[in-house]
Amino acid sequence: MDSLFSFFSARTASARRDLAILAATFGIFCFQFLGRFPLMEPDEGRYSEIPREMLERMDFITPTLNYVKYFEKPPLIYWLNALSFSLFGQNEFAARLPCACAGLLTILAVYWLGRELFGRRTGLLAAVVLGSSAGFIPQARIPLTDMPLTLGLTLCLGAFILAVRDDGPRKGLYYHLAYAGAALAVLAKGLIGIVFPGAILFLFMLVRKRWGLLREMRLLTGIPLFLLIAAPWFILVSLHNPEFARFFFIHEHFERFLTKVHRRYQPAWFFIPVLVGTMLPWSFFLPVALRQAWRERREERGDTLAWLAVWAGFIFLFFSKSSSKLVPYILPVFPPLALLIAWAVESALERGLASLRSTILAVSVLLLVLAGGLPLYAMLSTRGDMGLPAALLLALILLATGAGALKALKGDNLPLVMTSLALGMTIFTAGVSSVVYANLAEKKSSRSLALKVRELAGPETVVSSFGYNQSLPFYAARRTIVVGDRSELEFGSNQGDQSAWFLSYADFFPLWDGEKPVLTILGKGEVATLAANVKKQPRVIMENRRRVLVANF
Repeated sequence: MDSLFSFFSARTASARRDLAILAATFGIFCFQFLGRFPLMEPDEGRYSEIPREMLERMDFITPTLNYVKYFEKPPLIYWLNALSFSLFGQNEFAARLPCACAGLLTILAVYWLGRELFGRRTGLLAAVVLGSSAGFIPQARIPLTDMPLTLGLTLCLGAFILAVRDDGPRKGLYYHLAYAGAALAVLAKGLIGIVFPGAILFLFMLVRKRWGLLREMRLLTGIPLFLLIAAPWFILVSLHNPEFARFFFIHEHFERFLTKVHRRYQPAWFFIPVLVGTMLPWSFFLPVALRQAWRERREERGDTLAWLAVWAGFIFLFFSKSSSKLVPYILPVFPPLALLIAWAVESALERGLASLRSTILAVSVLLLVLAGGLPLYAMLSTRGDMGLPAALLLALILLATGAGALKALKGDNLPLVMTSLALGMTIFTAGVSSVVYANLAEKKSSRSLALKVRELAGPETVVSSFGYNQSLPFYAARRTIVVGDRSELEFGSNQGDQSAWFLSYADFFPLWDGEKPVLTILGKGEVATLAANVKKQPRVIMENRRRVLVANF
C-alpha cells in the first residue's frame, strides 16, 4: 500500500511509465472476458452485422443491415469493427474490442490532459476517477457509437484548451489535433461532432471574453484538415445514395432532437439520476468540485476550469433537452467531470480533509446501504438480473469499499479514502460486468437459436423471424426474411424492391405452407398464432427465455 501511495503522491514521474501502468491496469478491466458472452440485442447484434456485411460485400461506403441500406449512423464504428473482424475473426471478442480500446484510450487521454493542465497527480486521479466510475468501463465493453464519440470529443476539446494555454511551438499541433478529434466525432455520430465543439467554444469565449481566440485557431489549415478526414465518406455515400442526405441529416438529427419519432422520450431530469448512478462514487464529489471551480473562476486557472465546466454543462443540457434519450448519450460528459473532480480532490490534499468529509461520509453510507439492498433485490426481483450468490459477492465488495472509506475517513487519511473507493468500485464494476452481462446475454440474445439455424439451413431453406431479430443474420451469416414489424429497417426496406424479404403475416403464412423448408424465430406467445393460421403445424426445434425456433419440416 505504501508503494501505491508513493506512486500517486509523487509530483513528477515519467509520463510514459504512468501511461503504461494505467493501460495495463485498466486494460485488464476493459478487455477481460470480452468474448465470453453472446451478442445482446439490439445494439451488439446491429453493430456486428453491419461490418460483417461490409466485409462480405466489400463495400465500405454504403452501410447495410440485413442487406438493406442503413443510414442511421456514420461509419466509424462499422469500419473499426470490420477491421477487428479481419484481424480476429467474426466473433464476440472482435465485435467488442474497438469500443473497449476507445474506452481505454479515453482514460489515457484524460490522464494526459490532467497532467498537462494541473499536474501529474491530478492527471492520475482523473484517470482513476474516470476508469472506476460505475458506468464507464461497463459501457466501454459494449459496441456503441457513444464511446468512439467520447474519445473524439475528448481529443478535440482537450486539445483545444491545451492550445489556448500554450504559447510555445505546440500550440499549432494542439489546434490541429482538435480539428482531427472533431472530425473523428463527426464520423462517430454525425453533426454533434461539429455542434458540440462549436457551441462550447462560443459559450467559452462569451463567458471569458476571449474573442481573440478566433484569430489564433489555425482556421486556414484546421478546417481543411477537418474536411479531409470527415468529408470524403459523406460525399461518397451521397453520390452512391441520393436518398442519404435527407434521411441522415433531417430524420436522424433534427427530428431525433426535436420530436419523439424514435420513441425514446424521457423527462428533462432523466439524466440527473443517470449521471449520479453511472459516475458513482465520484458523482457525490461533483457539487464540491463545481462550487470550488466557481470560487476560483478569476484565478490563474479560471480559463481551464470554465472550459471544463462549459464542456460538461452544455453536453448535459443538450441531451436533457433532446426528445430522444438513452443512458449512453451522456458519456461525453465523463472526461471533463473526472478532471474537475480530480482537481478538487488534489486541492483538498493540500488543504486537508475537512472540505470533503461530509461528501465521503455520504458516499460511504450509500455504498453500505446498497450492499444491504443487493441481496434483498436478488431475492425479490422477478427479472433474474442476478442470482443470490452473485448478489452476495457484489454486496461484500460494496461493504468492504464503504467500510474501508469510513475507516480511512476516521483516520483523516484522504489518500487511503480515494484508494479504497477507486479500487473497490473498479472491482465492483468488473463483477457487475460479468454477472449482469451473463444474465442479460441469456435474456437478450438469440445466439443459440441462430447457430442452430446455421446448422440446419440449407441453400433452399427460408430463414425468417417475426420482427427483426438483430443477431440472427450475424450468427446465421445470411439474410433473413422479416415478418411483420420492420422496426428500424423501415427506411431500407423501401429502397428498391425488397418485397420478397419483408412480408406481412398474411403473406408469410402461404410461404410457410409451401414446398420450401422454413425456419422461423418468434416470440413464445406467437407460436399459437402461427399454428392457428397455417396447415403445417410448427415443430419446435429449440427455445430460450424469450424466443422459439420452429420449423415446417
